[in-house]
Amino acid sequence: MIRNEIIDAMLARKSLRRYEDRMPSDEVIETVVRAGQQAPFAAQLGSVLLSRGPKNVPFGAPLLFTICIDAHRLEAIMAKRSWPMVTSDLPLLLFGFQDAALMAENMVMAAESLGMGSCFLGGTPFRADEVIERYELPRRVFPLVELTIGYPAETLPPRPRFPMDFHLFEDKYPDFSDADIEEAARVMDEGYLAQDYYRKAKAMVKLEGDRAETFNYDDYSWTEHMGRKWGQWFPSPDVLLEQLEKCGFELRGPVRDSDADSDRPG
Repeated sequence: MIRNEIIDAMLARKSLRRYEDRMPSDEVIETVVRAGQQAPFAAQLGSVLLSRGPKNVPFGAPLLFTICIDAHRLEAIMAKRSWPMVTSDLPLLLFGFQDAALMAENMVMAAESLGMGSCFLGGTPFRADEVIERYELPRRVFPLVELTIGYPAETLPPRPRFPMDFHLFEDKYPDFSDADIEEAARVMDEGYLAQDYYRKAKAMVKLEGDRAETFNYDDYSWTEHMGRKWGQWFPSPDVLLEQLEKCGFELRGPVRDSDADSDRPG
């Protein structure tokens, strides 16, 4: 592989849950957010909320950023040109997911370049009502992900990833053989077991239903963890749809009354 400072920082990136008791300067904060702004976007649909810790911030981190999908701001700009929002909420949110996620990743890499670390908190969309109350959010703003950032108080290895031939597909998506799947699972499971990741985190997902527990922390690893999460959690979309509705986004109701003849995405 080609290596340089940027690639090395990307390859070394990992989630941090222990931070020094040191507050980044306002200049550092502005730099991180400005780098986030410069990510590719569909309509600058990402906006950023900030809380300073360590009190009431996960892991005692000095900074908690909440990256939002912000249609409220876009609609205010459109109204200045006498344009109503005609696009339905599904494509608007899909583009918003892209804008906000790319912004968050730019912020992570900017923080890494300044000697800091971070951790994504992916459950934020399921607590949108709490974020609305905390920040007094207007309608049409949806919190996509929270991001803790600060100076690291722990040294961790990067986490394993799938083998490249299980990840990069040229010209055609492959038909995976059993051997392909088993090798990818082996790489992930052995990698996490070598780091003793789930034992240290005490992160074994509890079994639901009548499945008998056959794992312990000697053999519980990534593939079983993923199976338990996505094989048990959120079988109905209603929880997330309710959170979106609290933010003013409607995905299961009628199309807006506005005349919308075009299906063009942008």
